[in-house]
Amino acid sequence: MIKKLNDLYFKELISSNEISEIVKSLAHQVKSDLPKNEVPLFIGILNGCFVFAADFIREFNGDCEISFVKLASYEGTKSSENVKKLIGINEDLSGRTIIILEDIIDTGTTLQEIYEIFRHQNIKELKIVTLFFKPDVYRKELHINYIGKNIADKFIVGYGLDYNELGRNLPAIYQLTTQPKMKNIVLFGPPGAGKGTQATLLKEKYDLIHISTGDVFRFNIKNETELGLLAKKFIDAGDLVPDEVTINMLKAEVNKSPDANGFIFDGFPRTESQAKALDVFLAEKNERINGMVALEVTEDLLVERILERGKTSGRSDDTDKEKIRNRFNEYNTKTAILKDYYDAQGTYYGVNGVGSIEDITDRLSEVFDKL
Repeated sequence: MIKKLNDLYFKELISSNEISEIVKSLAHQVKSDLPKNEVPLFIGILNGCFVFAADFIREFNGDCEISFVKLASYEGTKSSENVKKLIGINEDLSGRTIIILEDIIDTGTTLQEIYEIFRHQNIKELKIVTLFFKPDVYRKELHINYIGKNIADKFIVGYGLDYNELGRNLPAIYQLTTQPKMKNIVLFGPPGAGKGTQATLLKEKYDLIHISTGDVFRFNIKNETELGLLAKKFIDAGDLVPDEVTINMLKAEVNKSPDANGFIFDGFPRTESQAKALDVFLAEKNERINGMVALEVTEDLLVERILERGKTSGRSDDTDKEKIRNRFNEYNTKTAILKDYYDAQGTYYGVNGVGSIEDITDRLSEVFDKL
């Protein structure tokens, strides 16, 4: 998944699940190396380490204390002096085992200064734990006792690390990447909202490729592709086509147009798992979903629309009110939750879907122009 923070874009590098496993492993290593009944004092270096420190001590199976410090500098008694001082330590450290917790160590300059301050505190032992370590740029001789994961010298954010104070609350680690080139839109809405009509108009206006799940399924089944035959097998048995099959069909469709300006996804994704899979697939191409644009229309009006459409569409499920209501129930229980998924990313845009085709196109275009 790709995130935008201020003017830069970041691509997921280390998942939240992998981070959890690393933190757990570090905590268990530290605990196993400590003497029995030892109560260490963990020192977190602000600002970045607060998330790591909180998770670390929860995984540390034993008694411990924790404090947070910040390194400050000020002018000394002479103009040439630059005195370093730790802010936040009031405890008596004599005879204590001190374990410094760092979120990331690169050159090691700040860590070395903090280490030297602690070294003169008459402590029993001083150790260093870091979640991430950049061996290519480390310039100090200081031994790092515990390293969670070595990473390349790339700018990262998330899990306490920031870019201009943004991104600290991201649960995963994201690496700086180039700006996506495509405009990728999920066109969303309940049955009868007019997604297909609008997609046809908007793809021409913005030179995008319209991918309709229904069209993709029909093409694969009609041409008896490997995925089409697999999908037909499930359909003939009365079963839902698994997400994996649907996603692979969409991937194949996207891969047909590597030089496209972007895509309008119509009818996909339908579930949160499909949305996540689409995010991962696009991130592999250094692309992202710019927005989910949803046509918002009341259910009663949509039922009337579908019944009217049923007079000419030839679809049996367009003429039966009960079947129409069942389609809305399916939409509301499974698909509408995607609104929350994209809203949490800040990429949900609701558009009034009532009015003439031209009016609705104009409203959608206002959103498209911003993405």
